[in-house]
Amino acid sequence: MPAETISADRAASFVKSGMWLDYGTTLCEPDVFDKALAARKDELENVKIRTCLSTRPRAVIEEDPEGKHFHLFSWHFSTYERRKHDAGRCNYTPLNLGEVPDYYRRFLDPVDIVILQTCPMDDGGYFNFGPTNMWQRAIIERAQLVIVEINREMPYVFGKDNGVHISEVDFIIEGDHQPCAELPDQEPSQIDRTVAGRIAAEVEDGACLQIGIGAMPNAVCALLMDSGVKDLGIHTEMLTDGLGLLYRSGRVTGSRKTLDPGKVVYTFALGSLALYATANRNPDLYCHQVDYTNSPHVIMQNDKVVSINNTTQIDLQGQAASESDGYRHISGTGGQLQFVRGAYASKGGKSFICLSSTYEKRGERRSRIVFTLTPGNIVTTPRSDVMYVVTEFGMVNLKGKCVAERAKAIISLAHPDFREDLERQAYEHRLIPRGVSFYCRENPSDDLQTRPTLVR
Repeated sequence: MPAETISADRAASFVKSGMWLDYGTTLCEPDVFDKALAARKDELENVKIRTCLSTRPRAVIEEDPEGKHFHLFSWHFSTYERRKHDAGRCNYTPLNLGEVPDYYRRFLDPVDIVILQTCPMDDGGYFNFGPTNMWQRAIIERAQLVIVEINREMPYVFGKDNGVHISEVDFIIEGDHQPCAELPDQEPSQIDRTVAGRIAAEVEDGACLQIGIGAMPNAVCALLMDSGVKDLGIHTEMLTDGLGLLYRSGRVTGSRKTLDPGKVVYTFALGSLALYATANRNPDLYCHQVDYTNSPHVIMQNDKVVSINNTTQIDLQGQAASESDGYRHISGTGGQLQFVRGAYASKGGKSFICLSSTYEKRGERRSRIVFTLTPGNIVTTPRSDVMYVVTEFGMVNLKGKCVAERAKAIISLAHPDFREDLERQAYEHRLIPRGVSFYCRENPSDDLQTRPTLVR
C-alpha cells in the first residue's frame, strides 16, 4: 500500500500511552509532528521518546514541564537537553556512539513509531536524511510505523544508505520548511589558539582528520588553513564549520586516503547555513552511518589519522573526563574513545586530548588538571588509551610512561599556580614514589642538568 500524505494531527493520533517513539537525531528531529503530539498531552501518559543532540526545543517537553505525559531519553546532550536534564526532564543513555545501530538491532525493543524530518522524495523514490545519517536506518528496520516529515529546506546530501525508500514509509506529513537549525560558532580564546598551534604543528601532509566539537579543535582548522600542509583527508564523526572552511580553502583533497579517497566522510553535520550549503549535493562530501565512521577498525585503515578532542578534566594518571561535571551530565561519550583508539591503531596516527589548564567557577579559578577526578565524574577516555595531552603550557605523550612519569608530565601542563600542590599530592599518595630521581623527557636530547630535581 503506497504511503499516504496526512496531517500532523492525524499522525500524532497514532500515538498511544506507553509507546516508544524515536525522533532520530539532530536535524532529522520532527517539528510539526512534535507540536501536534504535545497538543494531545492530556490524553496520554508514559510516552517515551528517544532523541540525540536536539537542535530546537521539544514541544512535548515544553508543554509537559512536570513530566506527567512524556519522557525524553538522549544518546548525547545538546545545550537544550542538558538544561532539561538539570530540570529532571531528560535522561542520558551511556554508549559508544558508533555502536548505536547495533543497540537498535540487538538490544532494544522494537520502536513503535519513528518520525524523521527529511528532504522531499527524490526521483528514485527516496527521502534523503540530509546531513544526518547516524543510525536512522537501524531505527527504520526496528520500527512498527515509519513517518517522514518533509522539509524543503533540508540540504540533500550524498551518502551510503542516507535515506528511506517510499516503500518503507507508512505516512508522509508536510513540515513547516524552516531552515535547518544552526550551531553558533564559538570564538576561540587566546588559550584555544595556543593549544591549537601546538597540535597544528604535529599535522603532516596527507593526514586524515577527525575534529571534535568546540572552539579549541576548530581553531586547529583555522591554523591549518594558513599553514603549508597539503593533501589533508577527513574521516570524522561530526562535520564542523572548521572542517568546512578547511575543505573550501583547498587544503583538503583526500588523495592520500586508503578508504574513500577524495571524499570527506562524516556521519552528521552541525554548524552554520554555510556548512549545510557546502554539503548540499556536493559529491566530495559523503555522509555515512555512524557504525562506519566511528568504528576503530574502520578508522585505522586510513594512515596518519589525527584525532582532536576536548576534555573538561584530567587526573595525574591520564584519565580524561569529558562528559560530566561531577554527577551533573553535560554531553556524552560520543565518539571520543573510538577515535582515540582508531587513531592510535592507524599507521602514523596520533590522538590529542586538549584542554585549557584552568576554568572559572563562582568567581574562583580552578585547575582542570587534578590529582583525582571530581566525585561522580565519568571517565570518557581511560588512562590506557590517552596519547597526547595538550594545554597552553605544553604537550606530552603518555604512551609507554609509568604512573610516576605520567604524573610528572601532566603536572608540567598545569597552570604554575597549581603545580606545587599537585606535586605534593602525587608524592603523598605514592603516584611518585619517594626517592624516585628519574626525569620525564619528551625530547631525548633534553639536558637533564637544566631540569629541577623532584626527589622527595
